[in-house]
Amino acid sequence: MQQAAVNNRLLAALPAAEFALLAPDLVRVELGLGESIHSAGGPIVNVYFVESGFISALTVLSDGQPLEIGLIGSEGLAGESVVLGAVNAFSETVCQTGGGAHRMPADALRFAFGRAPFLHDLLLHYAHCFHVQVAQTAACNAHHDLVQRLARWLLAAHDRSGDTDLALTQDLIAVMLGVRRSTVSIAARSLQQADLIRYHYGHISIIDRAGLENAACECYASVMAEYRTLFRD
Repeated sequence: MQQAAVNNRLLAALPAAEFALLAPDLVRVELGLGESIHSAGGPIVNVYFVESGFISALTVLSDGQPLEIGLIGSEGLAGESVVLGAVNAFSETVCQTGGGAHRMPADALRFAFGRAPFLHDLLLHYAHCFHVQVAQTAACNAHHDLVQRLARWLLAAHDRSGDTDLALTQDLIAVMLGVRRSTVSIAARSLQQADLIRYHYGHISIIDRAGLENAACECYASVMAEYRTLFRD
């Protein structure tokens, strides 16, 4: 595997020698829409360096209702908690769009983590960024109105998918934001009337990215600032 060919930003950022340490254990896989790759409470057997599409980390409440706590795209790693010593997954991890990733056995990553200093620091910094995202999402869900939250979520999905035309149903967005489908429809209509998005059944097109950023709450900018420090953007 050639490092220049990978699209995952964590893998691309590694020194060549450290990438070579990981390369024999990386397997390119395609992830299907709705595919679960980690189950809450289940063992983390493999980790996934995402290449395309995006993955949601979901917490499942006692009534069985899932709620998204974080998004993972080509900037990240699904299963990052193994570098913090975790053996089992806290959250359900689900691919929300079709996409690709480099799969790696969790034990192989643990082995490399202790022997590659740049990888060690990079993944710890990534884990920090992801936990900032989770914390900010919790604050956002508690305090900001749905139009702001929907704008934030669409921006995050766009960042990770790289596509302004997102295949997203209102039912999916409602689950991700922990609200009723009818309220998603009202919020989407508000953004559409402001000429920020165009909504057709099962698809949302972002037509004014700058305007959508202005419509989002400060949570989006706060989280992205952390990721920019990670990659020195």
